[in-house]
Amino acid sequence: MKSSKKMVTGRDNPTFEFTEDPTRHQKSTTDAESIQESAKSTEEFEEGPCGWGTFTSDCIQRCNNPKGYLLCYSLLAVVQGALVNGLVNVNLSTIEKRYNLSSSYAGLISTGYDISFCALCLFISYYGQKGHKPRWLAFSAFMLGLGSLVFSLPHFSSGLYNHGAQVRDICRFSNGNSTGEDCNTSKASNFLFLFLLGQLLHGVGGTPLYTLGTAYIDDSVPNDKTSLYIGIGSGMSVLGPAFGYTLGGQILDIYIDFDHVSNVELESDDSRWLGAWWIGFIVCWILSWCMIIPLTCFPKHLPGTEKVQREKVSEAHSNVASLILISGHFGKGFKDFITVLMKMLNNSVFMCLVVASCTEGLVITGFVTFLPKFIENQFSQTASLAAIVGGATLIPGAFIGQISSGIIISKLKFLCGSMIKMAIATTVISLLFASVFIFSSCVNNPFAGVNQNYYPNKTTGHIKLEAPCNAGCHCHHVFNPICGVDHVQYFSGCYAGCMNTTIKDNRHIYEGCSCIPQNNLGFDANGGKCDATCNHMPMFLGLFLFTVVFTFMTSTAITTAVLRCVPSSQRSFSLGINWVFVRLLGAIPGPIIFGTVIDKSCVLWNEDDCGNRGACWTYDNPKMALLFIAIGTTCKVITIIALAAAHFLYKPPTGVTTISHVSNRLNSR
Repeated sequence: MKSSKKMVTGRDNPTFEFTEDPTRHQKSTTDAESIQESAKSTEEFEEGPCGWGTFTSDCIQRCNNPKGYLLCYSLLAVVQGALVNGLVNVNLSTIEKRYNLSSSYAGLISTGYDISFCALCLFISYYGQKGHKPRWLAFSAFMLGLGSLVFSLPHFSSGLYNHGAQVRDICRFSNGNSTGEDCNTSKASNFLFLFLLGQLLHGVGGTPLYTLGTAYIDDSVPNDKTSLYIGIGSGMSVLGPAFGYTLGGQILDIYIDFDHVSNVELESDDSRWLGAWWIGFIVCWILSWCMIIPLTCFPKHLPGTEKVQREKVSEAHSNVASLILISGHFGKGFKDFITVLMKMLNNSVFMCLVVASCTEGLVITGFVTFLPKFIENQFSQTASLAAIVGGATLIPGAFIGQISSGIIISKLKFLCGSMIKMAIATTVISLLFASVFIFSSCVNNPFAGVNQNYYPNKTTGHIKLEAPCNAGCHCHHVFNPICGVDHVQYFSGCYAGCMNTTIKDNRHIYEGCSCIPQNNLGFDANGGKCDATCNHMPMFLGLFLFTVVFTFMTSTAITTAVLRCVPSSQRSFSLGINWVFVRLLGAIPGPIIFGTVIDKSCVLWNEDDCGNRGACWTYDNPKMALLFIAIGTTCKVITIIALAAAHFLYKPPTGVTTISHVSNRLNSR
């Protein structure tokens, strides 16, 4: 008997069309019966008041809407971004020095977040999509806070920091009986486990935030507003690293043991100085746990969710898998996990979008990690200033890109196919702006012993740091560059043969330098790198800002398209799958690939007394710029190809097909 309910006008989506063709009915009897049985029991939306138990004050109900949830979601995203992408990165070098960690161990700590994220993402997004999503976010806040607390514990159990005696970088003649480095006494810090455990807990906390938390927004607002809300939430999360870098930079000017030592003889510019890295993690611990209470007050579904879901138009890619995944009961238990996963992986449009997300994630993480290094070397800036300038370009660009993309998609009411077209357009534009790496590259500054001899008139012979003018100085192989009055950069005051150094007007002055031509200025060199010979930095930062804006516009468009090309019941799981691939193929290998490629432009490596190669001290600027644009262009081209394939393969519904429409058609059989 046919249903008496009013049908929605428009052509029906073939994906949800159930014909009486005997052949088709025989081939899919089991699936059809299962879907019909599942559809008879529609999903129950547990809308309710905002509060805790019986405490549901009227003033709290003002937050019981998508805007109130978006505020809490954004605040937690800011804390997570400040913690994982800000404080950890800023303080990692300080932690290396304090606890005698090698670079490999520091890298292990850095990837701890991604390891736990990838290990748990699929299971949490699959199991949690039918659960109480706000409570999952409260769990996220708890784990982020717990990870911060664990990460700070080494400071309280390691004793006071012993900074040792000062090492001067001037020429000092000695008898050559200095003690060399022991090459056999390399051991890891006993506190490595705590740092790694803290990062693993951070990963556990971050998993529900960007899967279930984002899906809860999509559940609660109409399709035309989803992109706007997601754009705002993503834009706010970008402010997290800005907060983390700002907080981390400020606390590193505070002595590490200020809570135990009142009088410190060191200055913050001393190489032995270590800042109070642990304060930021204590702050994030408190802020994270403060978010638990407001997140637990939200109901399983916000008021109006049922109406929104009934009126939503299906834009899922029309394939056979969609027929099974719309079932009400299918996919609720872990017994269906593998089946649902395989159905999702067979969605060609979804997988093309995942590939595009991975390549964009690789580019983003690579640029975020190495942009300060590019600015520092190309334009002869200090590491701190390069980080500030890089952050001042990346963070506003990412924020503007996320927000503007959400507004455009919302105002123009883009459907899934239009979102993919928009992503293609923004990727092409960002690729064009990325060519700024070629036009803004600078020539290499003269560097004695690296790209020119100590004696300019001598053009033959092997170039090396040791020369007759600094023979017998027994210099420490520590990079502390100075700029001579001849506008040539030297590795250190010692390698320039300088016999004395003083501080005048807050700058280091070097005198009696045997490797620098004599002059009448009263000094021979200034501390620090020589100023860049080109002034391309303003042009580079201005054009690269547009590259960042359009790159993050692509990111928002792809995320929204991922939510649209899959059945509504599996949107949380689709985000989980997408994030796992982005981490495994983008965020984790991104810095490694960028670092490996950029190292090809290194011209001077740090090598200890045992011959072990460490960090790179200086690069070939034009070669570095070409390598940056090469890897960026490769990734962008792959993104364009993947998005074009997604647009070609996407089969949109042929008419207006709502969730309630599907249910009515099933019940009418």
